[in-house]
Amino acid sequence: MKIQIAAHFNKQTKDSKKELVQFHVKGDDEKKPELNAMTRSVVVLNIDGVEQALTTEFSKSTKDAKKTVLEFIVKGDTSSENSYEFYRKAGSDVVLEIAESQMSIEEFRGDDDEEDREEPREGVRGKVNLDGTIELDDKNQLTIEEIAALEAEAAKQAEGEGGPVIPENKDDLPF
Repeated sequence: MKIQIAAHFNKQTKDSKKELVQFHVKGDDEKKPELNAMTRSVVVLNIDGVEQALTTEFSKSTKDAKKTVLEFIVKGDTSSENSYEFYRKAGSDVVLEIAESQMSIEEFRGDDDEEDREEPREGVRGKVNLDGTIELDDKNQLTIEEIAALEAEAAKQAEGEGGPVIPENKDDLPF
């Protein structure tokens, strides 16, 4: 499905997570049922007179008494060199062509989602209580009392043997 509408290229914004383009539909084009049919799908945007096309997610369409606003999320790998001519039209009236893409939403979002996943962090897991104390989830972590008992035992043995005793445990570290 392909639709052409008269629109005002209202704005283009970009932050660290996504790039958004917004158009205001002009005239009777806002009544076209195809607009609602393509919402929440992947579409290709073309502006009349510009060679560059953008692959986008048709994020939402909102209507009020004065205007209909169309918002599109741009595919993250669109280079600024390729989209320069497209974005030069921002702030002007354009003939916008919206065409359905063969790409699914999952395919569109797939590459970006992998980059956003955090690697598991190293360290000790636990929680901070309201009184400021910390409860550790690591069962291999020694408590303060256990450390004090080991130090006391080591001190007793050191008096008799002339040197500190290294406690026997599972890791290879001496202390």
